[in-house]
Amino acid sequence: MAVSDTVLLELYRKMQQTRFFEETAAHLFSLGKVHGTAHFCIGEEASGIGVGHALKNEDYILQTHRGHGQAIGKGMDMKRMMAEFLGKETGCCKGYGGCMHIADFSVGSLGANGIVGGGLSLAVGAALTQQYLGKNNVTVCFFGDGATNQGIFHESLNLASVWKLPVIFVCTNNLYGMSTHVSKAMNITDIAVRAASYNMKGISLDGNDVITIYKETLQARDYVLQHGPMLMVLNTYRWMGHSKSDAQLYRTKEEVDEWKNRDPIKQLRKTLLEERHIPVKKIEEIDQEAEIDVEQALAFAEQSPEPRLDSILADVYAD
Repeated sequence: MAVSDTVLLELYRKMQQTRFFEETAAHLFSLGKVHGTAHFCIGEEASGIGVGHALKNEDYILQTHRGHGQAIGKGMDMKRMMAEFLGKETGCCKGYGGCMHIADFSVGSLGANGIVGGGLSLAVGAALTQQYLGKNNVTVCFFGDGATNQGIFHESLNLASVWKLPVIFVCTNNLYGMSTHVSKAMNITDIAVRAASYNMKGISLDGNDVITIYKETLQARDYVLQHGPMLMVLNTYRWMGHSKSDAQLYRTKEEVDEWKNRDPIKQLRKTLLEERHIPVKKIEEIDQEAEIDVEQALAFAEQSPEPRLDSILADVYAD
């Protein structure tokens, strides 16, 4: 399957937007402008962007707490994302959710979840709705490697398989469930083999190869509409700690540096320059535009009002 230069450039743009967004958000946290904690996906940009860009607006996604790239990949407005990150009234969830609970139904995002594996059962319900209403759309559920050892992983994949629901279960395997390496938590080297237990298709991909992820997601979307759910494992790595409070004493600098050499953004940049012969000037323009996009998102967020005190009980109960 050939991928056009136009699509590759857009994948590159979205990955750069994600990188700049995350770096800016991390800086805001260091300044004390973000309350609670934060989880960043720097190094994992190819997973959220590659999957999200292959979906239609009417398709659903459920993100993880490390889901900013997943949200950007699905087309969420970065201005409203940044405002949500700072708890502002103009945020996509009116400032109620913060960085771990970003959602935007208008682009098909049913929301991020701070619970490990918390989106799995929700994805089954969303896909059941799509199937029941006869819609030709899919649900994508992102979760980490640690979630595959949760009971809800079994329950969700089993039921989705029985009912042949249009779900793509996407495991972002960044090798660590908080501080525990996957080798200490499971006695398999390929998480995708677990799909066989549910008579479900399972594939394992290089999670830093955005082109392959994009192409495989296009095929996966067609597959689950015809045959039911599948499991896609994207093997990648987070450069930063589990959260901002993580001292990262469980891994070496050499390990982190080795994965930084596999930077998904640099990999795509190399492809654009050396294989597609895109001018350097064009790449640099996209870099600058992506950075400006994030700067504008930050300005919007900082200028936005704080939630009003009299709105504290709004949206608590359904009308």
